[in-house]
Amino acid sequence: MDAIRQFVDVKDNSFQITLPEDFKAKRVEVIILPSDDFQISEETKTLINERKAEYLKNPDEATDFDEFLDEMEKGL
Repeated sequence: MDAIRQFVDVKDNSFQITLPEDFKAKRVEVIILPSDDFQISEETKTLINERKAEYLKNPDEATDFDEFLDEMEKGL
């Protein structure tokens, strides 16, 4: 699955997204969340920073993103 995350500015109640050349999907789902209201808990920030520090020490031992999210949900 291809996924693209972008932060865009809204002007006059509209915005434009330009997709990469290699994006081949003909139909997409668009979910709009106001980024001003998005907050990450301090616990999550701490966990992300710990994982980042571990990665910088041992990049060959990094897990994939799905495993990382699973670990975050479990609080590991």
